[in-house]
Amino acid sequence: MEPRRIVLAVVLMAAVLILTPILFPTPVPAPGSKTAATDSLRRADSATAASSTSAVATTAANTAAAAAAGTATPGMRALPDSASATALPTALPVDTAVVTTTPAVFRTTNRGASLIGVEMQQYVALSNKGRTRGGPVELAKAGDRLLSFRLVTPGDTVALNTQTFTTTRSEDNGRAVVRYDATVGARAITIAYSFLPDSYRVNVSASVQGAPENSFLLIDMPPGFRSSESDTTEDQSHLAYAYRPDQQNAKGVTFASLDPGERRIEAGPINWTVAKNKYFLLGVLAPQGVPGFAEVNFTGGARVAKAATRSEATIVASLKSGTVAFEVYAGPQEFKRLVAIGRSFETSNPYGGWLQGVVQPFATMVIRLLLWMKSTLGLSYGWILVVFGVAVRIILWPLNQKAMRSSMQMQRIQPHLQEIQTKYKGDPTKLQAEMMRVYKEHGMSPFSSLSGCLPMLIPLPVFFALFFVFQNTIEFRGVSFLWFPDISLKDPFFVLPVLVAITAMALSYIGMRGMKANEQQKMMMYLMPAMMMVIFFNMASGLNLYYFVQNLASLPQQWLISQERTKTQPPVVRG
Repeated sequence: MEPRRIVLAVVLMAAVLILTPILFPTPVPAPGSKTAATDSLRRADSATAASSTSAVATTAANTAAAAAAGTATPGMRALPDSASATALPTALPVDTAVVTTTPAVFRTTNRGASLIGVEMQQYVALSNKGRTRGGPVELAKAGDRLLSFRLVTPGDTVALNTQTFTTTRSEDNGRAVVRYDATVGARAITIAYSFLPDSYRVNVSASVQGAPENSFLLIDMPPGFRSSESDTTEDQSHLAYAYRPDQQNAKGVTFASLDPGERRIEAGPINWTVAKNKYFLLGVLAPQGVPGFAEVNFTGGARVAKAATRSEATIVASLKSGTVAFEVYAGPQEFKRLVAIGRSFETSNPYGGWLQGVVQPFATMVIRLLLWMKSTLGLSYGWILVVFGVAVRIILWPLNQKAMRSSMQMQRIQPHLQEIQTKYKGDPTKLQAEMMRVYKEHGMSPFSSLSGCLPMLIPLPVFFALFFVFQNTIEFRGVSFLWFPDISLKDPFFVLPVLVAITAMALSYIGMRGMKANEQQKMMMYLMPAMMMVIFFNMASGLNLYYFVQNLASLPQQWLISQERTKTQPPVVRG
């Protein structure tokens, strides 16, 4: 009866997990309105709305006066995009500056002095489950800006993407510099981009002439990214922002965690903020040794489907003496590059949730080890995972051997312990003394059973670390091995999950040789591998490969221990 109950429980659990989302789907919340979150953004929201109408009248008057005088008005306040259809065109034409560095192509526009595109020269867009490769990866979605700016002064807010700037291109110590100048009201505004020639990094500076105290530059992050992955849905599930408060661990805010219109405020100083998908990110960093940004705000975007593909993030940067400087990284989540930037930027993928303090260092150690093996051995990452899996088992062989033998000893003394428990169940003191005597005679302790579990637990942190590493490690992206085109994606033929289940069942079967197993143990020998196969179905094929190799490498040791058990124990009578 016991096995039937176990099977029934598993069937009922599976039915609940499968049918609940179908019968009771999660409703998609309606887009909510933004509410004021901070003093600076409160001024931005209210002043932008209030200035739209006055901007139309002011611009029309300035344009009419300029037309009457026969002169242009390059310094006039530009209209918001929504009003541009009814307003006269700006005097300056809108243009795009294209700067090519060794790894990337950057595009900025004089309409708002915004960063509007970054193309990765060394990475290609994937499709058809990784089998087809297209052109270079582009970060920006059509119509979106990667960076845009708003100026907040006491009593006024200007969305700079409504202003057309004058463009000046130059070179400074081998760096291409694009400078944008405009006059808003009576204040001259300058935003300059300095592109590092062999990097994905850009130094950005902004200055506002005559900016009063308590002035801020609002830096709007990208609301989403163009997907360049073969599995677009899986890529979009990684859309998130992350930020690092000064002297604290990095924290993540996924797009899915924000309801439409929901706003979160994180007080500064903030060292950096990033927007990211599975493999690429755009980060804004405060310079080293300089107090971080005043705060960062996140707002959930409207959802047209169940998946959250749009959100907003705004960095609030204080204008000290009318100036502010920061760094931009727009590129791959390549571990060595992120480490070289400093400021713990390699933690821009906060792993592990509330266990981040344990998981993140372990994941960092694992990726460092895999990269070292790659550079040392010169093998593909598929073979690196095979070698890594075998190496872990070889290193743990002595511990596993000790644990298995300890388990065998526990099995030998179990009849004696049960006899003592029955004989002295009414005398706790005598019971404890007799049990300690039995343990001592066999060279064991009451904690021997716990020590036997330790070697089985040691590989788990490695497995968990690899689980997180495979989510965002771009070094695995597009790497083919055996029959699967990309080790970062699931096995297209689901061969490895089946092999993982078969090897797990083989380990259980060999491990029970020479033992008198009860019905529950026999049932678990089949049930656990089946559950593992289901769990591994949608995991990265590289992760499946590592676990399969682990199981294969464990079979010889399991067989030797079972042989040792059958020699030291009397044969099991079956009947």
